[in-house]
Amino acid sequence: MKTARSEKRKTIKMLTKRIIPCLDIKNGRTVKGVNFVDLIDAGDPIILAKQYAELGADELVFLDISATLEGRKTMLEMVLKVAEQVNIPFTVGGGISSVADVALLLKSGADKVSINSAAIKRPELVNELAAKFGSQCVVVAIDAKQVKGEWRVHLAGGTIPTDWNLFEWAREVEKRGAGEILFTSMNNDGTKAGFANEALAKLSTELNIPIIASGGAGTVQHFVDTFKKGKSDAALAASVFHFGEIKILELKQALKEHHIPVRI
Repeated sequence: MKTARSEKRKTIKMLTKRIIPCLDIKNGRTVKGVNFVDLIDAGDPIILAKQYAELGADELVFLDISATLEGRKTMLEMVLKVAEQVNIPFTVGGGISSVADVALLLKSGADKVSINSAAIKRPELVNELAAKFGSQCVVVAIDAKQVKGEWRVHLAGGTIPTDWNLFEWAREVEKRGAGEILFTSMNNDGTKAGFANEALAKLSTELNIPIIASGGAGTVQHFVDTFKKGKSDAALAASVFHFGEIKILELKQALKEHHIPVRI
């Protein structure tokens, strides 16, 4: 039975589609590689954040990709600096494992937080964050890889497989109070061959909360496809934006021409 809360969330899914540049941070610099390895330098995160806010991005995601793997906390100083430069919603992730971590990040200027490994290790964290700060602040990031035909959730930048199936875990975190799912396909990430639209469409159909597509953006058509075929609510990308291969306003114009609702 659908609750009033789930009906409200379903309404959220029908709003304009969002374009979200992702700032992957390692050692204070924005980086982007192929399949989470061979990272290359893609610039200063503070300059990029300001640029994206001015160029039509709907939101930003700021991920300290070294934090979880190396047990480091997201650098609050950088969050403060990035938050000063942007007037659009802003999500921060990397090394978040407690209510106290999130309180500091939100106080530093983040609008939402993204949790990944910590949620799998202790699923109750999702409940705690939703209860304390509201579901609208809680994004659960899921890195999954298709192995022998099954989508398996992975930890630590895609290096450690778990027992969770993608769809089961997504349903679990929705039930616990997640406000959004950020799904990265490890098979597609960095390949520029398109998003994992079949899995995305299944997630979007089975869940009532917004689904953010991540991993595989290479062309404007890939964004069109993920909104139409993948039924995604938002699309996230890094290198195609960082290196100017796709201009956000041009992308949005193209989406509008395909009758996909966007904010211009």
